[in-house]
Order: sequence, then C-alpha cells, then structure tokens
Amino acid sequence: MTLSERVRALGLALGFDRVGFARAEPTEHSRFFREWVARGYGGELGWLTSRVEEREDPRRVLPGARTAIAVAFAHGDPIDEPGAAGVARYALGDDYHDVLLDRLHAFEAGLAALVDGPLATRAYVDTGPVLERVVAAAAGLGWQGKNTCLIDRELGSFLLLGVVLTDLELPPDTPEPDHCGSCRACLDACPTQAFAAPYVLDATLCLSYSTIELRDEIPDTLREGQGHWVFGCDVCQTVCPWNRPDRRPLLPDPLGLRARLAPRDAWRAPTLAWLLDLDEETWRRLTRRSALRRARYRGLIRNALVAAGHSSDRSLLPALRRHAEGPDALLAEHARWALGRLEAAPPPGPSEA
Repeated sequence: MTLSERVRALGLALGFDRVGFARAEPTEHSRFFREWVARGYGGELGWLTSRVEEREDPRRVLPGARTAIAVAFAHGDPIDEPGAAGVARYALGDDYHDVLLDRLHAFEAGLAALVDGPLATRAYVDTGPVLERVVAAAAGLGWQGKNTCLIDRELGSFLLLGVVLTDLELPPDTPEPDHCGSCRACLDACPTQAFAAPYVLDATLCLSYSTIELRDEIPDTLREGQGHWVFGCDVCQTVCPWNRPDRRPLLPDPLGLRARLAPRDAWRAPTLAWLLDLDEETWRRLTRRSALRRARYRGLIRNALVAAGHSSDRSLLPALRRHAEGPDALLAEHARWALGRLEAAPPPGPSEA
C-alpha cells in the first residue's frame, strides 16, 4: 500500500465515512470568504469572521503545512413527530465536537506512527480558523451545494466534517463536480430567504444564526419564518434530493460513534409545553456535553416562545402569560409577541381539536 492508501485506511478504520486529501493552500472558495465577511453576511459571528487570513490560507494556521486531510461522518436519521419542537439533527445527541475530535486526535497519533521522522499536525472540528467545507470540497469528499452544505452523492449532506493539517506531503484527490444542476429546492424552501444567491448564505438571515448565536431579540422578520424551530434549522437539507431516505445506505457503526450522536430521549421529540416549563437546572443536566448548550438556557426559552406563537396550540397560553409577566425583559417581550399571535388565531375546528 502507498502512504496515501495507508492514511486513508487509517481514517476509515477510526470510524470516518470519507477521507480525502487537498493541498494546504488558498482556493477560489477560501478567497471568497474575505468578500463574504466584507458583505456583512457573518453578522455577530466573531469567532467565524475573525482571523480571515488564516481561514483563507491553511499555511497561516500551521506553518509548513503541505496537506489538508478532510474527513466526513454521516449522522442524523429523520425524526417526524407531529407537534414536536424543531431541533437540528446534529444537536440531538452528544456534542459532535467531542465525538469527532476524539477520533481526529487518534488519527494524528496514527499518522505519527506511519511516518518515519518528525511530523506536524493540527486538528479541527468547527473550532478553529479552518474552512472545513472548503477543504472537504477541495479534497473530493463532495461539492458545496447551493445551500452551501457539502453534499456527497451517496451520503447526502447530513455530514460532520473535520480537518487535519499536516506537513506530510500527500497527493491531492480530485474535487467532485457540482451535481446541483438546475435544482433550487433549498433556495425556495428556506423559511427566511437567507440565500443572497445560489451558493451564498447570508448567515444573519439564517435560523441557525438567530436561534443559536443571537443573544438579543430575534428580529420580527426572522420570527415570522421561524415556525416550530427552537435550535437551528434543517429545511434546506431536508428538501435536497440528495438527502432522500432511499438514497442513503444503512451505515455500520462498529465503534459506536453514530450511537453517541443519536437523539437523547429528552430531545428526540421535545414539546413546546415541556420546553416552556423547563427550569435552568434541568436544562443544564439535560444538555451536558451537548451542542444544545450553544444557545444557552435563555436563548432556548426565547426560541420556544416564538415557536409557540406559530403553533396554534392554545393550551400554551398559560405558559406564555407566565413568561410575559416574568422578570426577564427579553423573554417577556417574546412571550407578548407570541401571545398576540396565538390569541388572534382562530380556534381550531372540530377536525383540528
């Protein structure tokens, strides 16, 4: 086996579904990141919009880097529970950062064992100045779709990505051509019209931004499109033809990684009534080592209040009134907004009751 074959086999043995290699250098897509930031599409995502030079050129992250090794891991079976609050699939189980970083650190150790001599590596899972999707596309793991997600022809786009930068020289893989064609299902289905153009996401209009990253009031325009979502949004991926359930194979899980990312009982199909009654201590216990912590307790309740306003469920009125009269001004304002919508909605007919 060549060194490339052994490195790829190592990554697959550690549980990743895809492993690919790209040159550690700027690409057309990484250069566009500077323009994307300048347009204001990153909003208040300081952790993303800072260190633009490093994100553009991986060699600024790891001096002497020659290769960027990209890995992908498929996750997230669909959950269709009527009346449940919407939670992005990646956040239903253990925190994906912990799950994948553990594997990437093992990958780094395995690489060192394969190489006769000194080796420099640096691993990232959505936690550093690396554009994982750009690297993954350059490494042939898939193409960036019109919704900006990486899409694999077999696995779809419900993928978790990681990158290992290294000074090891490995021949790059061939990038995958764009297979989106004339399809615009993701663009048309976006509930907040967050795509400035095909392949260009204005993060400030995305529900993943307003329900997770935003700490203050959710703008009225985004509340109108939020629907039942309380953490993130999967709409642009769910409607993608490449994510049809019949396309995706039944994937093995010999190392139990998918089991760790599987929905926890509390979050499999949470109801809005349950969320609106959730106290902070219980939230802390149920979100331990979960990506749901990102929204914080106050943010999750704020989001649930907005979702309640979209629900037509008048049984939520007492909970909304309680929050509207509560001491937290942010939650009270969102509760009043939801009350205004719910009280104005016509009562359900006999077939809806």
